[in-house]
Amino acid sequence: QVHLVESGGGSVQAGGSLRLSCEVTGVTYSNYCGAWFRQAPGKEREGVAQIDSSGDIVYADFAKGRFTVGKDNAKNTLYLHLNNLRPEDTAMYYCAVDSTSGYCFGGVDADHEFNYWGQGTQVTVSS
Repeated sequence: QVHLVESGGGSVQAGGSLRLSCEVTGVTYSNYCGAWFRQAPGKEREGVAQIDSSGDIVYADFAKGRFTVGKDNAKNTLYLHLNNLRPEDTAMYYCAVDSTSGYCFGGVDADHEFNYWGQGTQVTVSS
């Protein structure tokens, strides 16, 4: 059984930073596509970044230059470093895994490709 457990959200002022973590259990040899999504109140869920088993990364335009996605295969953990945060980054952040493939398909917003999701961690940025 695959489980994703997120941590690291919180409240920061604009310009601040946070590191989100997502511990992945139940997937063999870290062979999966991992991703981060977010959803703000009243808005649709949107992709933030994704990383495949070989380390190839895709970012949403709003994340480029500010957010960094990473993966520690030894700890089977996904990370999302959020820097220079803005109030519009306020959202629930979710990690997701496509355990059927080590490659990512469909683009950064392709949430339908992912078969396992974390519970979400709240990020709140004040101005």
